[in-house]
Amino acid sequence: MLAGKRILLIIGGGIAAYKALDLIRRLKDAGASVVPVLTRAGEEFVTPLSVSALAGEKVYRDLFDLTDEAEMGHIQLSRAADLVVVAPATADLMGKMAHGLANDLASTLLMATDKRVLIAPAMNVRMWEHPATRRNLGLLQGDGVLVVGPNEGAMACGEFGPGRMAEVPEIVAAVEGALGEGPLKGRHVLVTSGPTHEPIDPVRYIANRSSGAQGTALAAALRDLGAGVTFVTGPASVPPPAGVSVVRVETAREMAAAVEAALPAEAAVFAAAVADWRVANAAGQKMKKDGTGALPSLDFAENPDILASVARMGAGRPRLVVGFAAETENVEAHATAKRARKGCDWIVANDVSPGTGIMGGAENAVTLITAEGAEAWPRLAKAEVARRLAARIAQALA
Repeated sequence: MLAGKRILLIIGGGIAAYKALDLIRRLKDAGASVVPVLTRAGEEFVTPLSVSALAGEKVYRDLFDLTDEAEMGHIQLSRAADLVVVAPATADLMGKMAHGLANDLASTLLMATDKRVLIAPAMNVRMWEHPATRRNLGLLQGDGVLVVGPNEGAMACGEFGPGRMAEVPEIVAAVEGALGEGPLKGRHVLVTSGPTHEPIDPVRYIANRSSGAQGTALAAALRDLGAGVTFVTGPASVPPPAGVSVVRVETAREMAAAVEAALPAEAAVFAAAVADWRVANAAGQKMKKDGTGALPSLDFAENPDILASVARMGAGRPRLVVGFAAETENVEAHATAKRARKGCDWIVANDVSPGTGIMGGAENAVTLITAEGAEAWPRLAKAEVARRLAARIAQALA
């Protein structure tokens, strides 16, 4: 699937660097050529000789190597590949990438490249969970950097938790997806995200606390599996992912129209927190207090039910329709009833009650409800929830 593709592989310093040797072999077996870049820290774990022998290519190591610069300068090296892969991506490398530092060959290549970048983080669980790492991860994803893993498991240091580098087959699959060769290649998927804003007057509106982070992460994960994604987003607080078709809306009615225009699609995922009601008598001018203490009277009208209208379509209905249910009590029961009421195939339910920090936060704890029953997932980063759900969608559409 990767025949003729050229991968620039940056190997960071960490015990997981040994997996990079197998990654080189698997990428070459898939038809790709691999140009390796070995960091000084990476050399503490794997040797240039072993890397070069497996890649069948020269190993690049030093930014200030006059021979390398004469033969192929770091600018050309950074742009001659189809994809840049960093595996393992250490906390140090992620920090450099996030903040634009370029003080060695690897970080300079990452700053100079005009190609997509895929990272496979690997580090101790405490380092992965450190606020600085979480901030850097968010910055990188906002810049369009693709992420695979990390997985949860036993560490070389003896601890257990998230931080293990993704397994080699997972990284190869992510490479295929990043190059448009993933399992969803050629499939059109519609994703809605973010809140809607329902006007009261020209300066005031009704909204909710949705940040749009989960829908954004899901659109990115589906894109990484090769899908063509139409991303219909309300006024979210996170930027849309790169590489998708973005349609920006404000109100529920605008979102409904955008969804209708985006169809047909093989799958439709409704992650947006759409307002149930709008103000029917919204004022054309800013409402003002008149000094008498009289309160304005707002009349409400029900907004279109986007999920139900698509789920109950006849001809042209997507093969898979996925809804989201943000609940504050009896989460599974309410979500199960919602799935039946709306007619969708799956519901992704989560508890957004005060104290969970989920709505507007970086993590999510969801229960996937299908015709087969309910499947509770552990609390995970929203990006990991997105990757798991995208993989399930790809399975369902296979």
